[in-house]
Amino acid sequence: MAKIKIFSLGGLNENGKNTYVVEVNNDIYIFDCGLKYATGNMLGIDYIIPDFDYLVKNQKRIRGLFLTHGHYENMGAVYDLVSSIKNLKIFATKFTKYMLIEDGVPEKNIIEITAHKKINFKEVSIFPISVSHSCPDSVMYVMNTKDGAICYTGDFIIDPSMKNAFDMDLGKIAYVGKKGVLALLSESSFSENIGHTSPSHKLSSYFKDAINKAEGRIMFLALPTHIYTLQDIFTGAKNMHRKVVIMGKKMQSVINFCRKEGYLEIEDNILGDLSNVEDNNSILLICDDRENPYASINKIMSGYDKFIKLRNNDTVVFAEPRYDSTEKVLVKIENDLAMAGCKIVSLPKDKNILLHASSEDLMLMIKLINPKYYMPVKGEYRYMVGNANLASELGMDPANILLKQNGDVVNIEDGNLIDKIETIKVNDVLIDGKSSDDVGELVIKDREMLSENGIVLISATLSKENKKLLVGPEVTTRGFIYVKDSKEMIVEIKKISEGIIERNITSNYVDYNKIKTEIRFELSKYLFDETGCKPMIIAVVQEV
Repeated sequence: MAKIKIFSLGGLNENGKNTYVVEVNNDIYIFDCGLKYATGNMLGIDYIIPDFDYLVKNQKRIRGLFLTHGHYENMGAVYDLVSSIKNLKIFATKFTKYMLIEDGVPEKNIIEITAHKKINFKEVSIFPISVSHSCPDSVMYVMNTKDGAICYTGDFIIDPSMKNAFDMDLGKIAYVGKKGVLALLSESSFSENIGHTSPSHKLSSYFKDAINKAEGRIMFLALPTHIYTLQDIFTGAKNMHRKVVIMGKKMQSVINFCRKEGYLEIEDNILGDLSNVEDNNSILLICDDRENPYASINKIMSGYDKFIKLRNNDTVVFAEPRYDSTEKVLVKIENDLAMAGCKIVSLPKDKNILLHASSEDLMLMIKLINPKYYMPVKGEYRYMVGNANLASELGMDPANILLKQNGDVVNIEDGNLIDKIETIKVNDVLIDGKSSDDVGELVIKDREMLSENGIVLISATLSKENKKLLVGPEVTTRGFIYVKDSKEMIVEIKKISEGIIERNITSNYVDYNKIKTEIRFELSKYLFDETGCKPMIIAVVQEV
């Protein structure tokens, strides 16, 4: 019999940052390790990762990290984790391994696995099963313990027509269910969508129609990791007597790899090169990025792209998901494109690029697996609740449906749920640029203050010999007031600052801390009374 703990470091009540931990006795197994992209109010932050403190402190007990597929929401934080745990073993299928190496993860840490081949450990074995998703080689995991299996689905849809690297082995999933499953962790993102996700993800005929109607060049904005969508674009372009030009090194690299491994079927005669960019009948496949959405089309519209100049007979197709956080940006871009005379094609609401399980997919998975305990994961809390309600409709005991938040620990001993409150400390780690250090909430608050109210810098120079004021105080402002129109206020700021400096100077001592504190306090009060704003105030006083 085993003592089992299940908890999440990220992914519950949020989109992204999926990181789920299962402890069996003394061993730790990690499933996925994703990032979350920053929203507009996260000033300067590129992405957010889970707090790995718990894993770092217990790294000797970690048996491995198991990745379901190559999307950044599920594997984007692996580089950061490996930076802290150098000898971490990472188990990934071929496409996911390729994405990890592209992301800078050392190849020596990665163990390539294939679906339906068991991975044995001391007390447990882990069995990957192929599932259908927009990424090739996507898998779910079955962890076999003495008390039954623990299953984690990752992202999936149920569509029997998806083949080869996008196929799903429903027979093996059903077999696992017959053997007895202790717990199932299943995604929740589309739980409120009625029916199956399929066939709304089949877009080749839609893209073909868009290409047919285009009078001039047609540009497809696409994410490089959505391989199933890329295939639909190439299928739609087939026999259209147009050349497809792949723009951007990242997109080119991904497509070359996918062609080599058989994930993409592309006829050689359909591919063009940079000499075809200006052709009126060309199809330009433009690489977009979740981290900096619509950066490519913005660059083209601004005239800064060295290969593409916008024309008024161009058609732009947004062949990527629409996210709530980027809706305003997208509307502005569409407006600017319309003013430039371009035709805009956006996916209608009944079409979908994100291949997540809708209500019927989720219920079928629950019926096939037939778990004793069910834990909705991945998605905002309302979607997790929707997922839980589906399990309840299928007759599961509500006491066995586990709705948790990040850090909440599910304790199972001898195959039974233990009524015990236990939490793991979890936080968001904010990443700015290439630094792996947490930027922190205080820095964000400083950036908010600077963006809203600006900065006022007070500088002064004192004599080292007699402690007399030699220069200043000088006043510099940025983002607060226009100095030429506010001469009286600048004079008053200097006067207040000079008074504070002089009353904190004696013949042999200058109280710098008191000067800086009083300048911040008194100027803050004065400037708020005068302007209603609270700029950041920095005082710099030095001796020469």
